[in-house]
Amino acid sequence: MTKTGAVLVEAPRQEIDLKRVESKAPRAPRLALLDGLRFLAAILVLLYHYTAWRHEFWGTAMAKDAWPALSKFTLYGNMGVQLFFIISGFVILLSAYGKSAGRFVGSRVARLYPAYWVAVLATGFLVIVMWPAMGAGRGIKELLANLTMFHPLMGMRHIDGVYWTLWVELRFYLVILALILLRALTIRGIAVFATVWPLLGLGAQLAGQDAAAHRLMAEYAPLFAGGMMLFMIYRFGHSKLRWTILGLNVVLAAYFTGLKAPVEAMELVGYDVEPWFYWLIVAGLFAAVAALCLTPLRKVQWKFLGLAGALTYPVYLLHQVWGWWLIDQLNPTLGKYLTLPIVMGMVFLAAYLVHRFVERPLAKPLATVVTRGVDALGRAAKKALTPILQRR
Repeated sequence: MTKTGAVLVEAPRQEIDLKRVESKAPRAPRLALLDGLRFLAAILVLLYHYTAWRHEFWGTAMAKDAWPALSKFTLYGNMGVQLFFIISGFVILLSAYGKSAGRFVGSRVARLYPAYWVAVLATGFLVIVMWPAMGAGRGIKELLANLTMFHPLMGMRHIDGVYWTLWVELRFYLVILALILLRALTIRGIAVFATVWPLLGLGAQLAGQDAAAHRLMAEYAPLFAGGMMLFMIYRFGHSKLRWTILGLNVVLAAYFTGLKAPVEAMELVGYDVEPWFYWLIVAGLFAAVAALCLTPLRKVQWKFLGLAGALTYPVYLLHQVWGWWLIDQLNPTLGKYLTLPIVMGMVFLAAYLVHRFVERPLAKPLATVVTRGVDALGRAAKKALTPILQRR
């Protein structure tokens, strides 16, 4: 028998459909502290790009030269991306859980695109019209391609460099969609997938197959897969198998982060950091998510954290290039100690306005339209394929 939060006693036949199980289970309360953790990750990324990442907008050769003490801490703000991916593995599986392909696609399009379109248009205007030096030759063609979010497939550059993470996320969503279509969202299917995917990526990386490792998202797969296993423990309870798969992904995530992060710390910030320090950070990130989802902390229901979580995405979308432009404009007059909080405040205000007047009004109708469209496409495909399959 399966119950939320209880240990699952797996029957000999383990192919249990998550959609069927979800239909019989009460809706779980929102994990408010997880929203707060996402918001903290966004702040860390923001501070990393403003006070540690290599740029000259403070009037110094590198940002760390303007913030010599603060940058020793904000240097690690880029680990907010690792945290985003862990949380995404948890939350996206929660979003896909019990949903048809149409509902999943509708919910993801409604969540991703409204704020993204605003951010692309705003940032495009900045780098094409107002600050072409930052745009490095980007034009309308790249702006229009970016609006699809599939511009990397077209060989187009990101309007804002931070959008690289969205392409990683979008590919993960497509993987989850494939699992839904293949009816592989089963207890066994998810366990197999969360084991095989990261190991395939590791194998490709160790074999020097860079193209295959890139397609498999080798360095990010264990972050997503680890988040998925945290969800399985949260939803179905503890088991040795789930904790073993989670532990495997923690180790792999630490390994890949330890390969890349020290190089970035030296090249992008100018600090020498040992790989083992990043191993500890990655383990700590998984532990933090586990503590907020698998302990009594999951019952905390502070409503203001819901808004904080909602602001995370537009803050991330808007903060980098617009923030750098504001620093470049304000710092010569106001100085760094006034400029930094003012710029951060302006980014948070812009994010709130996007959330309040774009995301909230558009989310539900856009989700409805997309869900109906995908469902209709599915019915048409089934109708067209049925005679062919019957002939075979």
